[in-house]
Amino acid sequence: MKALTSAIETIDDVEVFGRVKAVQGLLIEIVGPVRELRVGGRVIIETSGSAPLPCEIIGFKDGHALCLPFGQLAGVRLGCKAVFQRHDGAVFPSEGWLGRVINANGEAIDGKGPLPRGGDAYALQQSPLAAHDRVRVGEPVDLGVRALNTFTTVCEGQRLGIFAGSGVGKSVLMSMLARNTDVDVAVIGLIGERGREVHEFIQEYLGESGIKRAVVIVATSDEAALMRRQAAFLTLAVSEYFRDQGKRVLCMMDSLTRFAMAQREIGLAIGEPPTAKGYPPTVFTELPRLLERAGPGTVNSGSVTGLFTVLVEGDDHNEPIADAVRGILDGHIVMERGIAERGRYPAVNVLRSISRTMPGCVPTDFRPVLAKARELMSIFSDMEELIRLGAYRKGSDPKVDRAIAIYPALEAFLSQQREETTTIAEGYDQLKAIVDTAAASD
Repeated sequence: MKALTSAIETIDDVEVFGRVKAVQGLLIEIVGPVRELRVGGRVIIETSGSAPLPCEIIGFKDGHALCLPFGQLAGVRLGCKAVFQRHDGAVFPSEGWLGRVINANGEAIDGKGPLPRGGDAYALQQSPLAAHDRVRVGEPVDLGVRALNTFTTVCEGQRLGIFAGSGVGKSVLMSMLARNTDVDVAVIGLIGERGREVHEFIQEYLGESGIKRAVVIVATSDEAALMRRQAAFLTLAVSEYFRDQGKRVLCMMDSLTRFAMAQREIGLAIGEPPTAKGYPPTVFTELPRLLERAGPGTVNSGSVTGLFTVLVEGDDHNEPIADAVRGILDGHIVMERGIAERGRYPAVNVLRSISRTMPGCVPTDFRPVLAKARELMSIFSDMEELIRLGAYRKGSDPKVDRAIAIYPALEAFLSQQREETTTIAEGYDQLKAIVDTAAASD
């Protein structure tokens, strides 16, 4: 009954409409009753085609509304009727969304019938929780991946970025985390994803066991910029719903870079000045607003642990989006092409990766083990070029000798098959055994 009531409330009692005045690029200019319009409002344009075209108002100029479409402009002509919606975009999630694949409009695309409608509306562009209402991050979350559990331990409610170039293995790592992480619900946003990879990710990487406790939101790379941006907003809105039900939620998004590209396309369309690499100022305003929605909840709610991938352009980890995101999140995981090329997956560079909550959540007796492992890996990394060239002579430096001796065991420890899973405790024990072996050889 609550869901039916909310559905009735979304019906407009009076139809307010205007007309299409001009189309320039992707921008549609609509003339109509300006006092009834607002930024973020929805417009339905009745085209000459079979389906109407939904749009969003993104600005005003000379008393006219400027809109961007959620679909293709084919069929839009001058004078088309444009009906203004009273209600902005909102979704009505429910427990019945688990195991489903949906698009950016909250519609099922998995062929399993329509989605059940929940009783509460969740705004797509919801403001983050107030800082003073949130609790602190919780206990460590078991990700099931050795390299991350031991060297970049994640706490419940933390937000972490996964930084990598194209083809380095982000999607495979995401699938491992979605299947193995010890949470109640996984909400996965595939933003600007390749169309052929969607089924591959869901069926092969995620699998039946992973999809049962997950909601997957998809917006492929060929869809309009508003759809790609809205898919990111919907991912957080669904996460917030399950958080409010008291669930421990894992929110995963691949990728933030494509969200930023969609926002860049929107900003440039309305005349914003381009700044670093063509990104307008609103990109760097929207990123923290989006990311701050993840995190710990209130005392009586659950939490949203966020893992967001960043596609670094040209393997430049200091490009504008990567640099901005790194300053917002609570840590970063760096994946490198060189590690992937030598066949070690996941290709995580643990020396360049960091979890800002880790110092407070690692057991006291394990901290010396972790520090020693990092030291030995750092020594090997500094001398790696000389070692591979054969320029280093064994016995010249005892520390380098120990680093060389322990290197194969550490590489095997950091490597993990996609189907394999390791708990935090097992990872600690395995790493301690490796470090103790090196210490015994001193």
